[in-house]
Amino acid sequence: MDHHGLKGLTVVVTGAATGMGRAEATELAARGAHVWIADVAEDPGRELARTLTDRGGHAEFFHLDVTDPSAWAGLRDALTEGPGVVHGLVNNAGVSHRHGIVDTADEDWQRVLDINLSGIFYGMKYLAPLLKAAGSASVVNVSSIAGMTGYFAAGYAASKWGVRGISKTGALEFAPWGVRVNSLHPGLVDTPLLWSGAPEFVHESLRSVPAGRVGTPEEITDAVLFLLSDASRYVTGTELVVDGGMTSAGLYHRLLSGLGDQEA
Repeated sequence: MDHHGLKGLTVVVTGAATGMGRAEATELAARGAHVWIADVAEDPGRELARTLTDRGGHAEFFHLDVTDPSAWAGLRDALTEGPGVVHGLVNNAGVSHRHGIVDTADEDWQRVLDINLSGIFYGMKYLAPLLKAAGSASVVNVSSIAGMTGYFAAGYAASKWGVRGISKTGALEFAPWGVRVNSLHPGLVDTPLLWSGAPEFVHESLRSVPAGRVGTPEEITDAVLFLLSDASRYVTGTELVVDGGMTSAGLYHRLLSGLGDQEA
């Protein structure tokens, strides 16, 4: 398949009812993939599946709590009884938490790690037989720029660095099966998750983005499609950063912008 050749493939997208996952599922269905919308959000998930089906796509909803191994086992069984293979797994489900070590409650630490990291581990573990059966498949584990640099939020940073690491383990372990595993590292993306905290955080963060704006869910989707497609057939165990230059040049962009303001 080429970058647009996703027709007929079975792709599971977690956290697909809203935000980036919704954009990914929508575009995959439009490209002819059979999308499994996996989410705890029952109503919006089922509504999206109906909408995509009404548009002529192939989509179905599966209620999935990514922190529950038995739920993943249920999804595996449903997929085994259905298509019997999984060509793509997009581990997209995640939560944000913006507190440091001292201020992070024990229960919040566990919740963030359970959703952001354990959910990805379970996804790869339980769907591994179906990925292997496909003969050629791709796993996209959604991390963050918080997994590429020092970050102030304890649980979030730890979970996203963990996603980066376990993706490399998956790439090593799954390579003999023809299954690629990569981590995707979005920057500031215009989703409800980004705006779930104080808007001042976003506005201040934009000072470190050379592109000067937040990204769109559709721009992240383009990166996901690339990693799912045969266009990335020799790409595995690596990180794809989509952040408008924030991690590579954000520090000096901020400095130069500040100097420019002083000169003005």
